[in-house]
Amino acid sequence: MCAILLLSAGASTGAADEPGFDVPAWAFPGYTNPPPPNSTFDDVVKLHVPESRVEFTQAQLADLFAAPDWFPASHAPMPDSVARGRRPDTFACAYCHLPDGTGRPENAALAGLPADYIRAQVADMRRHVRKRAWTGPDRPSGLMQQVADSATEAEIAEAAAYFSQQPMRRKVEIVEAARVPRTEEVRFIYFAIEGTGDEPLGARLIEVPVDSGRHEMRDPNVTYRAYVPVGSLARGKALATTTSANRAATACVTCHGPDLRGSGAFPPLAGRSPSYLLRQLLSFRAGTRATPAGAVMQPVVANLGVEDMIAVAAYAGSLEP
Repeated sequence: MCAILLLSAGASTGAADEPGFDVPAWAFPGYTNPPPPNSTFDDVVKLHVPESRVEFTQAQLADLFAAPDWFPASHAPMPDSVARGRRPDTFACAYCHLPDGTGRPENAALAGLPADYIRAQVADMRRHVRKRAWTGPDRPSGLMQQVADSATEAEIAEAAAYFSQQPMRRKVEIVEAARVPRTEEVRFIYFAIEGTGDEPLGARLIEVPVDSGRHEMRDPNVTYRAYVPVGSLARGKALATTTSANRAATACVTCHGPDLRGSGAFPPLAGRSPSYLLRQLLSFRAGTRATPAGAVMQPVVANLGVEDMIAVAAYAGSLEP
């Protein structure tokens, strides 16, 4: 997949960062208007995705205690904590993070993360010191918080070991553009609205599934397109690879490795969802990821504006894992 598709040679229409820092609501799609909690799902019609011989009904796809596995031969056997969880509170890890661990824009890709790192993040959630920057209703984080609070140490270790052994795949292309398709917020992600024209991107990062139907069916092979302001990739590369005295910040590659594929205790960033990476940078900047391990990130983000964070997230997402 091509990592960069330049749609416009003009400058970004986004305004420059202003003094102070406000968490942008657009980075959290669907959080202000979540779906109804008691939806009715069809349990008769069998659904399919390309290249899979498996079939599921809509009701099966909505079961948080039975992760839909469209390609069971593509990954190692899932332990119970990953495939089914434990009723009534510990949901199947693979339901949100997918059986192969590659995740979706609204949650983390766990594939290839060090097992110790995964366990440490869950421990931070249990202590309520790792939170999102968004302070409004937050169903994805609420579900993860419930799992962190209810899972046993053995279940967490089992899941961490499983996901750490799964290979990460880049599923997103980065598109630099001044104008983008019109979108709507659907269950914590943006969907492009077909046939409705376009709109200015401004100083935003908008990530959409290329096929919204396959995204809804939790197909792990669906790809995504992240729209970012023109010039973001060059800007992101400079920020990620060069330590600048006037920024008083350490370049990302110093800790996360020369290709952002991780180093020691520092997790890999390459090829992961740019919108997810952006939300983490916003959380560090807002101080809601206030963990001892995360303290090293505070001086890195202290002088970054939102457009800087968009650029860094876009650059990291464009790299091969």
